[in-house]
Amino acid sequence: MRKLCVAVALVLLGVTGCQGGVSGQAEPDGDSFVVKDGSRLRFRPVLTELPPGPPTGPAANRQSTDPAEQQAAAAALDCSPGPDPLDGRDDPALPLVGCDRVQGTKYVLGPAFLTGADISQAIARFDQQAGGAIIGLSFTDTGARTWSDWTARNIGKQVAMVLKSRVLTAPMIQSAITGRETQITGKFTLPEARQLARDIAGG
Repeated sequence: MRKLCVAVALVLLGVTGCQGGVSGQAEPDGDSFVVKDGSRLRFRPVLTELPPGPPTGPAANRQSTDPAEQQAAAAALDCSPGPDPLDGRDDPALPLVGCDRVQGTKYVLGPAFLTGADISQAIARFDQQAGGAIIGLSFTDTGARTWSDWTARNIGKQVAMVLKSRVLTAPMIQSAITGRETQITGKFTLPEARQLARDIAGG
């Protein structure tokens, strides 16, 4: 099971039960992925996380602002592996019901507040000190300010990184994250870290 956490200069226990950390240090050379189409990735706050489960009915309105409709849409959503039916056609200004199609976890997400255009690159490498693979995200100046402000106001809450309406990961914010460099550590292999970095960069 792939797990990620976000923190600041600490090793912490996150919402998915893994150890992770974030530092402001510059990343050494690794497998670097430059963001080419930033519109494909969106950062959305997690409003509700629901356990995996089979779909209960036909597809519902996944972008409703009504909490009851959001819950119904989450129950109806089919999270089996494969592309998301919305395929990136969701409105970033509206909530979104989505899921992690690897684990099957379902989410009710708020409107997007950052996109991949606010990230310049993602780097995956193996870190001996961390004892596993890490991912470094380099934010633009504008993105770093937005990220810092949002994390400061949302400590203890989850944020979802969503690619083409599909949730890649939804870590918990442990503390305000400042600076342009964000380092993510987790219990995943280097190939998994490479794939995640590639997805964050827009595929």
